[in-house]
Amino acid sequence: MFHQAAVDRSEGFGERLLGVLLDRAHGMTPQSIAPLVAEEVTRIGGRDISVLLQDYDQLMLVPLPGEGLRVGAAESIDGSPAGWAFLHAIPVEQPVPNGVRIFLPLLDGGDEVGVMAVTFDAVKDEDRRLLWRLAGLVADMLVTKNSYTDQFFRTRRREQMSVAAEIQWSLLPPLTMVTPQVAAAGILEPAYDVAGDSFDYALNDDTFHMAVIDAMGHGLNAAVLATVAIGAYRHARRAGIGLAELYAFMDRSIDEQFGPDQFVTAQMMRLNIATGHLEWVNAGHPAPLLIRDHQVIQRLEGPGTLPVGFGGDQPRISEQMLHRGDRVLFFTDGLVEEHKAGGEQFGEERLIDFVESAGRVSQGVREMVRALSHALMRERGGITTDDATLFLVEWRGGTVGNHAAGQRLSERTSAAP
Repeated sequence: MFHQAAVDRSEGFGERLLGVLLDRAHGMTPQSIAPLVAEEVTRIGGRDISVLLQDYDQLMLVPLPGEGLRVGAAESIDGSPAGWAFLHAIPVEQPVPNGVRIFLPLLDGGDEVGVMAVTFDAVKDEDRRLLWRLAGLVADMLVTKNSYTDQFFRTRRREQMSVAAEIQWSLLPPLTMVTPQVAAAGILEPAYDVAGDSFDYALNDDTFHMAVIDAMGHGLNAAVLATVAIGAYRHARRAGIGLAELYAFMDRSIDEQFGPDQFVTAQMMRLNIATGHLEWVNAGHPAPLLIRDHQVIQRLEGPGTLPVGFGGDQPRISEQMLHRGDRVLFFTDGLVEEHKAGGEQFGEERLIDFVESAGRVSQGVREMVRALSHALMRERGGITTDDATLFLVEWRGGTVGNHAAGQRLSERTSAAP
């Protein structure tokens, strides 16, 4: 047993430990990061260190292998202390024989990489403060090193993945972004065989940009078409042009590369995060849903625009002023057109019922999107004959300080559910 009373966990020691960890991490190989973390946590009296990564289906937290790490069975995100920490982005403490096991979310810019778990004889406020900072540093290192290795990808993948899905996952930005003014989360189905669906976003000054696309067809051809569409969208967005010009550039790019027989349905949106002014072009998708106080208050209907790639259409721009706290759900037709064998389509009315149910029990955008996706999958009996995408945006409004920085760690810590 470790005797933590003899361990220095002062503010100065904690800063030095984090500094040493950061200095050593710069030149280390990706597979050495987790063992390095285990080594440093052991120095402050921790034991049984685990790093758990979310799988692509967003159902399980899977242990990352590595020297010095505890590697057990994968843990369900629903109903486990690790999952509670992950879903709610707060530390969770669970009494265990001879100590306390603490689960810390690995946060990177509002997105969650996974969870770090460690056992102590006892946990004090100085431990919580240091571990919270350590978890943030670990998350940053995992995200940075992810570009240099397949190790983290292999850990997260629990099934065989198609080539088309490999391409689509490589295109995606982080699935979640949370800031004081705006939060967003997206999800793709089926995780291991998605082909033509994708989404992208960026926050540039006071403008949140977003696009959801669905390339025609299936398999590798759809993935290639989606790749060109996302590349054209990013190129035009980064040029700082308006929505009409952006649509025209994407339309021309697809038409010139693939001809008139292939196209991409899309929604391109811009939200002024200072005022709540939303504008969008709907090129062949179902109308987005406006959610207020957990109720779908309207479909954001508007004049339609031809799908991207038909060539030469004049885009129709729709507008809406949001209220603070409003959420807008964008989705592709694969979500509502799916049906059980011999049954009717799932439909938008049933989707709205599920949206309202999920909103009443879910707090953050990521939690709501995940709960909605999994509930819809269960309702459809696990059937997905077409890609399906959900993307949820919440406008929070105003200028809000960094809540995480302003709260004491002990106030953010939850007991195990």
